[in-house]
Parts: sequence; structure tokens; C-alpha cells
Amino acid sequence: MSAAPPRTRVRRVAVAGNPNSGKTSIFNKLTGLRAKVANYTGVTVEKREGRLADSDVSLVDLPGTYSLSARSPEEVIARNVLLGLIDDEPRPDAVVIVVDASNLERNLYLATQIIELGLPTIIACNMMDVVRRRGHSIDLDRLAEKLGVPVLATVARTGDGIAELRNAIIATAERPAEQAFTQRTFPLPDVIESAVERIAERLVADDVATCESARGAALLWLMDRTSDVDPAVRSASLLSRLSAESSMIAETAARQVSDAFEDPTRVVIEARYDWIGDVVCYASPTTDCARRTRTDRIDAILTHRLWGMLVFAGVMFSLFLAIFMLADPLMGLIESAQSATADAITHVIPEGPLQSLLADGVVAGVGSVVIFFPQICILFLLLTLLEDSGYIARAAFLMDRLMSRVGLHGRSFIPLLSSYACAIPGILAARTIEHPRDRLTTILVAPLMSCSARLPVYLIIIGAVFGGSVWMQTGVLFGMYAIGTLTAFVIALILKRSLLKGPPPAFIMELPPYHFPQVRTVLRTTWDRSKLFLMGAGTTIFSVCVVIWALSYFPRLDVNTLSPAESAQLDSIPANDNAARDHTMQSLQLRNSAIGHIGRFIEPVIEPLGYDWRMGIGILTSFLAREVFVGTMGITFALGETDETSDALRERLQTAEWPDGRKLVTPLSGLSLMIFYVFACQCISTLAVVRKETGGWKWPAFMFAYMTIIAYVGALAVFQVGRAMGYA
Repeated sequence: MSAAPPRTRVRRVAVAGNPNSGKTSIFNKLTGLRAKVANYTGVTVEKREGRLADSDVSLVDLPGTYSLSARSPEEVIARNVLLGLIDDEPRPDAVVIVVDASNLERNLYLATQIIELGLPTIIACNMMDVVRRRGHSIDLDRLAEKLGVPVLATVARTGDGIAELRNAIIATAERPAEQAFTQRTFPLPDVIESAVERIAERLVADDVATCESARGAALLWLMDRTSDVDPAVRSASLLSRLSAESSMIAETAARQVSDAFEDPTRVVIEARYDWIGDVVCYASPTTDCARRTRTDRIDAILTHRLWGMLVFAGVMFSLFLAIFMLADPLMGLIESAQSATADAITHVIPEGPLQSLLADGVVAGVGSVVIFFPQICILFLLLTLLEDSGYIARAAFLMDRLMSRVGLHGRSFIPLLSSYACAIPGILAARTIEHPRDRLTTILVAPLMSCSARLPVYLIIIGAVFGGSVWMQTGVLFGMYAIGTLTAFVIALILKRSLLKGPPPAFIMELPPYHFPQVRTVLRTTWDRSKLFLMGAGTTIFSVCVVIWALSYFPRLDVNTLSPAESAQLDSIPANDNAARDHTMQSLQLRNSAIGHIGRFIEPVIEPLGYDWRMGIGILTSFLAREVFVGTMGITFALGETDETSDALRERLQTAEWPDGRKLVTPLSGLSLMIFYVFACQCISTLAVVRKETGGWKWPAFMFAYMTIIAYVGALAVFQVGRAMGYA
């Protein structure tokens, strides 16, 4: 019986590159979208791995980074994967570096750092169609000569060059590590070069790096040691992996470099870029750098200090105007469907708890939130269009001038803008900010941006007390977003001058060329984001609405236990006025229910803000999810209604009164309520994500406390000052 043939070892090839270089698109083309997605152990950095089609090669898609400096979890993960320093993650057999050929000089910074780590390497020069369209050319043979590694042309969008790249990957992955391509190094000052050699010797001695990767790893170690590296990131970087003896030798070498240069990191970066500049000139000698492209001509206006800001303000205002005007017909259809559903329930199911649960709890509660789904879809659609067209990066560039004055990094604009949709992806997007102080500051102020969950609250209140003019409604809505944004800047300034004191780092961000958004991508992204809201309406909101209905329905009202005042109120209604009698019975039922007792208990605390116990119930339940407020109002203000729609709820809010006959919801109390929702951190999911990103409950607790205090004080000031001025 013959022995089974030996099993072929799966070769692992890492795919690396800058953000927006087309790296993930090439990875998807090579794997045929058969990738597994997870997180690296102990961190929230995404890990994607898939099998190269028709081969035994496994591709690992590294996080997109601009360098291998230890300034973010993504950079540390990419570096440690390439050095084989992650537990249960063997060092790759080869690496594919995807570079944006239209931004060659900037992309080669990361590429040269990876080449220096000694792995067999292939460079995929992507977006070559953009280079040709601009009238430029790149001699790939010359580029390969200078870099010492093979260079292939690809166009991920069309699939050009993917087959050739696949064949090259298979051939390179089978090459033994000792046959790695010849490295090309750039010159450094003698003091730095000597220090790098000594550190490299210790890295090899301690098995932290191989002989092939030692110089590149030593240079990374030296840059870590001579720059301001996040202590939380440092523990996972090369700084913590040397023995005591080696650490002493390396530290001595680092001190000598620091004594010789005021900013050693800057010296190394400038030397690398000088060398890269020579490489680019050699490989692309005919490039006309002075030629103005279409993108340059557009940017002359859109990134202008004055005109750019005016365009940005106009774009944002138009976005909010579209939310009202485009969604109105769709909202009408949903209102009709909701009313028809409630009518059908009351005709099919006999009067009783089940009918009330379905009509007043589910349809009235969840329906009062779902009706805003078209407006939220439009918000996500327009934001996605702006992002996919390339405009969002320009907005970040413009906002950096303002954000740097309050201590925020220009890159903070993207997480803060994402927070308009939902604070959770905004907080997760803050991972791209390098310095921990700036990252934490952005996380702590992100929930102040008015997310989509606040939108239903704004819209129902605006419709109830600021109806009539779409311009007035748009202005008030725009004002709520503006107040939240400005407050975020003020809080960021305070934090950066106190708890998180430190200078903002320099802003470096790629401005991609403008292009028409891809319809399929835009629609898919819009649906994915909107679906999160809809899923919330079907899970959390549904559960809360059922609980609120139960607390409102039980215990059932017994007319024999009414107080004398309540009995007198009921007896004062004419016997033939059945509608008024039903309405009064509903009001008395709600007041004497379990939720009524809870609301009356907290009413003394919220009455100075202009709210009664019914609105207090809405505030309490919306700590689970802000959008639950509207569903709660649909139950507490319209219990027993069978055609519950947003119009009916607005009318009920408009006619609601205090016991003394004063109107409950006025422009002043409505403004106070919206101010409360602008500032309050009413989202358990957001707090959970902040805990995950910051590693404990300290900062989530701080964020919840300061936002709640601001919300209460702000709403109190608005209502009390307004009332003193005669606006109540």
C-alpha cells in the first residue's frame, strides 16, 4: 500500500497598501469575494483572509495604512503581521503592495518601508488608466530596477492585469525566503545609519527579526523610540520585544541619535521622500507636474478659503432641505398604510388587550418611527453620493482650518460627519486618527453630532410647533444640527486644553480625484446604512413599544376607585358626547397606569424644562434608543386611537394641556425638548462601543455624565429664559 503524498503547505501572501489605492478591490478580484472577515485577537481591527482562486495560496488583506509607524492599531497590526510577531499568525511568504499609480510618490513611502522588511515582494501599480488619462506614463521596468522588486500594471475597476498578478503571486509565494529580491536602501546620516546597524544586530540576536528584515525593523524601532508613540500602541510594537541587554544597547543608540538631531523622525522621513522623488523622476521622466487637471480646476473653487466654505454651507443646507421636500410623498404612503393596518386590526380582532396591543402598541408605536424611514434613507443617500464623488475629502480639508483651532485633527471630520448618520460608525472611524489624545477627543464629542436617531424627534416637534413654512422647518432643523456641531467643537477645545491637553498633529489626507458615483455602490451603501435604522425599529423599538403599551394598559382603570376630582371630571361630560367621554377615560387610564405613576414621580425634576410626566416617560424610554421617543409619544398621547399617524400625533401634541389649561407643547417647550435631545447621550449602544474602543467604563461614564448635565442645563436655560422674556 503506497503512502499518501505529502500535503502541500498553504502559502500566505499579505496584500498591503494605502487607503483608496484599490487594495481591497484587487483583493476581492483575486479571491472572488470568498474572504472570511473577523477581527485580530485583542483589537477591533478587521482581518480579511481568502484563498487565491484555483491555488493553494491564502491572501491576507492587511489594514490600509499610509506607513508602518506605530501610531495607530492598524499600523501596528500591518507591521507585526509582516514581521511575524502576531501569535498564531505565521509570517507571510510574500507580500503584494498595491500602489495608486496616479499618486506614486506618496504611495511609495509605505511600499519602501515594506520592501525593507525583506519579504519577496510584488508591486501592483494600480489605476494605470488614470495615469494614461492624465497624459502621463510610468516606465514599470525602470521603477522595478530602482525598487529591486517586480512591478505590474493593474486596473482593479476593469480587471486588467489581475491574471498576470495572480500568476506572479503564485510564483513569488513559492520562492524561498532567502531568495528575496535585492533591497534598495536610501542614504541616511552616519549617526542614524550606525544606530540602525546596532539595533538591527540586537533584533536578530533576540529573534525579533530575521537578517533580511533586520534593517527595516531597526529603522522602525528607532522612529518609534525617537517620536511620541501612543503608550497603549507601544506595548504591541517593537519597543517591548527586546531583552534587557538588547534594550540597553538600543536605547543608547537611540539617545545618540536624539542628541544629534532635534527631530530624528523628520530627518528619516525627508531622506526617504528625497530618494523616492528621484525614483519617480527616473521612472516617469515625462510627467508634467504643472499640468492642471479637471480636479485641480474644481478644487480651486471647492477648497478655496472663502468660496469653498460658502459651497460647503450651501451643500449642507440643501441636504437638509431635500430631507423635507423629497420624502413627503413617501411619508404619505406610509401614513396611509399605517392607518389601513390599524383599521383592519380593529375590525378583525375583538376589543380587548390583544387589539390594543397590536393597534396601539405595535402599529402606533413602531409605525410612528417607521414613517421617518424615507427621510433617513434620503439623508444616507445624499451623504453617500458626496462621499463617493470625492467631495467629503475636500470638506475635511476645509474643516481642518476650523478644527485645528479647537484642537481637533482634520481627520476628525470624517468620524464626526459619519456620526450624523450614527455615532457608532463615527466612533469606530476614529481609529484612523493617529494620536490617542486626538482619537479620544473625537470619540467623546462624536455623540454630540445629531445622528439619524434624533431626526424623528426633531421632525415630530418641528411639525407640531413650527408647521406651515417648509423654510421655517428647514431652518430650525439646520439650527439643531448646527448647535450640536458647534457644541462639539467647544467641548473638544475644553478637553484639549484640560484633560487631553496636547497640540494637534499636522493634517495629511489624500484628496482623491472627482468622479461620478457608481449607482450600484451608492444604492447598496445607502440600503446597508438605512437597514440598521429599520432593524432598530423592528427589534429594540418594537420591544420598548410593547413594554410601554403594557405599562400604559395595566392596571386597568376601575371607575369605582377614581378620586373625587377625577369622578367630577368624568361626570361633567354630557352623556351623549361619547367621543369626549372616551378621550377622558383614556386620559384617566393613562394617568393611573404603571407608566403614569413613573412619569408623575419624575415630573418635579423635568417640569422646570417645560415637560410633563408624559414627555418624561418618552425621555426615559429613549435612553435605550432616541428614536423610541416618537413611538412612546404615539402611545402615551394617543392611547386607543385606531388610525394613529404622525399627523394625528402632531395634532395631539398641539392640543395637549397642563392641568391648569396651559398648552403643553409650545414653540418654547418644543425648542427646550430639542435642545435636550441635541446634547443628551441617550443611546446604550453608543456607550457600549465607547467602552470597547477605550478599554473600560471610565470614559463612557464621563461622556454620559457631561452630556446629560449639558442637556439638562441647556434645556433649563432655554425654557426659563424664554419664559422670563414672555415667550411661554
